[in-house]
Amino acid sequence: MSSAHLSNLSSNDQDLADRRTAILVTGAGGEMGHGLIHALADRDPECAIVGLDLRPTEDSIGALCTETLTGDIRDTEMLEDLASRYHFGHVFHLAAMLSSNAERAPLLAYEVNVGGTMNLLRLAIAERDRTGQLPVVVLPSTIAVYGLSSLAAKTVAGTITEDEFLEPRTMYGCNKLAAEHLGRYFNDHHGQFESETPGSLDFRSIRFPGIISAETLPSGGTTDYGPEMLHAAARGEAYTCFVRADSQLPFMTMPEAVRAILELTDAPRSSLSRASYNVRSFAPTAAELADSIRTRFTDLDVTFEPTPGRQLIVDGWPADVDDAAARCDWGWAPTHTLDSALDEYLIPGLKAHYGLE
Repeated sequence: MSSAHLSNLSSNDQDLADRRTAILVTGAGGEMGHGLIHALADRDPECAIVGLDLRPTEDSIGALCTETLTGDIRDTEMLEDLASRYHFGHVFHLAAMLSSNAERAPLLAYEVNVGGTMNLLRLAIAERDRTGQLPVVVLPSTIAVYGLSSLAAKTVAGTITEDEFLEPRTMYGCNKLAAEHLGRYFNDHHGQFESETPGSLDFRSIRFPGIISAETLPSGGTTDYGPEMLHAAARGEAYTCFVRADSQLPFMTMPEAVRAILELTDAPRSSLSRASYNVRSFAPTAAELADSIRTRFTDLDVTFEPTPGRQLIVDGWPADVDDAAARCDWGWAPTHTLDSALDEYLIPGLKAHYGLE
């Protein structure tokens, strides 16, 4: 997987008329990829979407895409081939190794989360060189970029802003913070020695909290106890929660997360004051989440048996985040409280998903 190819894309240019304008979505087979591709297709059924994932995508996603590919974002030859056939004005880079998996394989996580992001940024820069237009690159980031030194420090810190406690304690957090900085550099500073207006692309990033979907279960994340608890309740199964009952993190629903991506993408560049933004919806403790679910699924049986490694990660992430910058710059507003998320989206969706009605 050579890293030399993408830097030379502009010298191998084809006639622009031979390339189809398209949207590139990496991580297309993941839970956020599903939601985003459906939303993009709903907004414009005629838009060309190219979906890329490490594993074959489901037929339902393939039907919405112009092309789906099974491949690795570290494979620069594959990306070069894509760039020779498509003009990507928008790149949604969702592919990543999540927190728990990244701790188990940190070197691979670095290659995927940082090296893969750099490959996508270079692809976008080559598009700028070819067309003179700034491609929009949207990167889902994470609250894992934060690092509180202890549970006591987390309690004292309370709700935190984008510029506080940026000392991640996980490989995933380090990777995502590095990716944010790379995007910010190419957004604001690349070419600063040669140009009065430096910048090679339009980079935008959202630091997501835990995301809960009624349709799909995540894998490999440290906030997974939220969706796992809900899906266990819908299946009528007991659930062993891997964090303490008093563990608190911010969450949001998958539709809110997809809406946030699209709203940030649509915002005028001139209105954006920063490259990365917090968003959130509600921030219950694990016990509060269990109690709220139990009022809807009364047979839910939850046992709290913290896993030391994952508990350590959760204790280093903020109890809640301040989303004032997103509200001010691009009009972000959450749709749900915990109760409305359960009643209006999660419980109906789970019942439909598991055929309970």
